[in-house]
Amino acid sequence: MERIYLDNAATTPLDKEVMAEMLNVMSNYYGNPSSIHAQGREVRTLIEKARKTVSGLLNATPAEVFFTSGGTEADNTAIRCGIAAFNIKHAITTKIEHHAVEHTLESLLKQGVIDKLSFVDIDEKGNVDYNHLEELLKNNERSFVSLMHANNELGTLTDIEKVGDLCETYNAIYHCDTVQTMGHYVHDVRKLKAHFIVCAAHKLHGPKGVGFLFVNHNVKISPMIFGGAQERNMRGGTENVYGIVGLAKALEIAYAEMEQHQNHIQELKSYMKDKLLAEIPGIAFNGETDPDKSLYTVLNVSFPEMDMADMLLFNLDINGVSASGGSACSSGSNIGSHVLTGIHADPNRPSVRFSFSKYNTKAELDFVVEKVKEIVDKNITV
Repeated sequence: MERIYLDNAATTPLDKEVMAEMLNVMSNYYGNPSSIHAQGREVRTLIEKARKTVSGLLNATPAEVFFTSGGTEADNTAIRCGIAAFNIKHAITTKIEHHAVEHTLESLLKQGVIDKLSFVDIDEKGNVDYNHLEELLKNNERSFVSLMHANNELGTLTDIEKVGDLCETYNAIYHCDTVQTMGHYVHDVRKLKAHFIVCAAHKLHGPKGVGFLFVNHNVKISPMIFGGAQERNMRGGTENVYGIVGLAKALEIAYAEMEQHQNHIQELKSYMKDKLLAEIPGIAFNGETDPDKSLYTVLNVSFPEMDMADMLLFNLDINGVSASGGSACSSGSNIGSHVLTGIHADPNRPSVRFSFSKYNTKAELDFVVEKVKEIVDKNITV
């Protein structure tokens, strides 16, 4: 049985062009980029070429791009080092951010690095209340704001340019987790007004274990990882050269083919949404689904109450469908999705996140909906 992969928000298949680029480096370049001899200089050139590619696509300068081990490290660096650099005591976020953000800020609060952590109000679809954000900015000392571009579970988009304008008005430092949207939308850092944005290459058909942090040239921070002078003294440790080259190639392909992929994947998402509505009574969706308000790669489906709801993903898996999901936490003791809990989703309704890529087809979605209907019909209770 050929499996159908609909968990692209977790990670994407490696693009063959990216793999070829990485294999070339693995096969032919082995010098340490910090070495001054010819082999070292060759590899250093590859890293700086990749940095130039990434910065060019973002409308940044090469000096503003620092390669990391992925989105989590980039988020941690931005938050920890950004707050330390400006001695900020108040941070603002939401209760549905990725744990790389939420847990980092909670840790800083617990350690006494910040004195106060405020949560912006969100509605039942995960939309940020911009009026409340402005109130928090206005009524507190200088703040550090961390709001993601697209929620990784719901797909709901935040107007990050509007957030950037508000942060500029109130002199706040702004970090935006762009892991889910990097390579899927154009990010022009000169228009965005964010001090930090991040990337994880494996979300855009690049390799795992590599990402980058954009640090606006107006912001000066100290390193989080010490040990060497790599990344312009910003991140100690020998660079993941193959990963960096793969990241740059993946982002280059993503920008070159962006409109084509947006149209293709949005069509898939709309197609699956319509088929689910037609085939399964009582189906609903978590988060925004309007194309103007929702990340086109993510569809979070809320199913009717059913027997053995906790086996839904397992049943999909044994039928050859890879997806992810869960339910809202019904109490403080059970472990569920903090995102679904944050939007007050019904804890009795199981949810599945289907996330799409350029490699998916309508034929695959026909099969998935058929299997979903079979599973629901067998287990439905209401």
